[in-house]
Amino acid sequence: MSRTEKLIRKLRSGSALSFGELQAILELFGFRLDRTGGSHHIYVHPQVTRPVSIQPDGKDAKRYQVRQVRDMIEEFQLERIRDE
Repeated sequence: MSRTEKLIRKLRSGSALSFGELQAILELFGFRLDRTGGSHHIYVHPQVTRPVSIQPDGKDAKRYQVRQVRDMIEEFQLERIRDE
């Protein structure tokens, strides 16, 4: 199983993700970092009508933000644009 598949499996299962893993998932699905403000990282996607704001909780991603990203990927039926 590739690193990409493991990340996606963790996302879908609701497991805890590191902040770096959440950033990698966003980029895998075509989001790009638009700007940062303090600890907030704002990502945008051409098919998504609203930006995604994430911020770290120590080294980890905040669980509610992981759920938001997962739900957004499903809602907009986004597909991976690249493999790692």
